[in-house]
Amino acid sequence: MNTMTLWHITHWEFAALAAAAVLVGFSKTAVSGANTVSLAIFAAVLPARESTGVLLPILIAGDVLAVLTYRRHAHWPTLWRLFPAVAVGVVVGTVFLVWADDEVVRTSIGAILLFMSGVTVWRRRRTEAAPESESAAESAGNEPDAVSTPTGRLKARSYGVLGGFTTMVANAGGPVMSMYLLSAGFRKLGFLGTSAFFFLIVNVSKVPFSAGLGLIDGQSLLLDAALVVFVIPGAFLGKWAVSRINQRLFEQLVIAATVVGGAQLLLR
Repeated sequence: MNTMTLWHITHWEFAALAAAAVLVGFSKTAVSGANTVSLAIFAAVLPARESTGVLLPILIAGDVLAVLTYRRHAHWPTLWRLFPAVAVGVVVGTVFLVWADDEVVRTSIGAILLFMSGVTVWRRRRTEAAPESESAAESAGNEPDAVSTPTGRLKARSYGVLGGFTTMVANAGGPVMSMYLLSAGFRKLGFLGTSAFFFLIVNVSKVPFSAGLGLIDGQSLLLDAALVVFVIPGAFLGKWAVSRINQRLFEQLVIAATVVGGAQLLLR
């Protein structure tokens, strides 16, 4: 079937999906979590439930490029602590998708986006309000904070379950993991390397679940084949921009776009 007629999408809608794919590549190599905008675009153009299956291979392509770029900077002890809790979240998300119809999924995605935006704004304001000495202490070391304490383990499990659920239901685990990695004291390259491996492993593990739910099939993969090429320039753009980008302004734009996307899904 012609990829331009899948789900009756128009040329303008395909262009929107292509732009979202570019943003996926950019977010994977520059600002993790920015692809929540891509999520909103996919869910607005395609049926919300099916959009998660179409977007997943696009995300995996971005993850592969991110791993190739930042593979030397991953912090594996943190990854091993997170994976068991994430697995629980993925299973819970799969059960949710079994009974949830398109309207429920669309509303859930919108609510998740708005919730993540609110928490991100809260986190940024809390960071800005922190004493300078505390901020300096957090950035002094090259290694992230240990999570061997009971509080640290509880924090890792909580973020892991929420991240697994949101990534399974809405491919929206980026903001959750971004908040966890930042709060753990990761610096930029360690953040990007750990995030790259985390999402590559998690997203690949989601493929059997999504296929079993009928969210990935021949038609969705045909559309993915037409879109995946747009991930590559986005990834190269992100690699170029990561040391030059005005992080504060970009986060503000991402938050604003995410709020608009989430509101649009809730009001649709």
